[in-house]
Amino acid sequence: MRYKLLANGNRPIMAYLIPGDLCDVHVSLLAQMDHSIATLSPCRIAYIPRERIDAIMNDHPRLARALWWATLVDEAILREWLVNHAHRPADQRLAHLLCEILLRSKAVGLTDDDSFELPITQDELGDTMGLSTVHVNRTIQHLRATGLITSQGRRVVVDDLERLMEFCGFNPNYLHQQSEAARRR
Repeated sequence: MRYKLLANGNRPIMAYLIPGDLCDVHVSLLAQMDHSIATLSPCRIAYIPRERIDAIMNDHPRLARALWWATLVDEAILREWLVNHAHRPADQRLAHLLCEILLRSKAVGLTDDDSFELPITQDELGDTMGLSTVHVNRTIQHLRATGLITSQGRRVVVDDLERLMEFCGFNPNYLHQQSEAARRR
């Protein structure tokens, strides 16, 4: 996750990274990061030295384009999170986040159905959506009661993806998951 630690101890979470995501490749251009990164579950990471990134950008235009594309998608997700946070009620905020995580997980082969592992606590969801843990719990219960989701431990099952997307106004275009070949048609 990307987060900031505020002077009052609050920790707004600004992004969730899933396996395969690049993490702040562009930060090598800056002297210092303006946020922090933490893991929420066991993972493996690969460090790519700045010199290697520079070489990729200079010597491999297709890879440079892919890195640029990944950065633009990160920015699109951040914009959607800003809209989500400021203009949707809590139940739609959570539903929107669940739709996003499901589609991003599908895109990298982490699920072949409408369920996914969610190694995020209710406290962390609260830090993501600007809600208390109690409000997050009530919101989850509401989504379950309306038949939009079920859960089995840390696994979230989206019972009707189309209905969940309609409920929260989810339009997946900001994820830019369409292939390059399809975009050229």
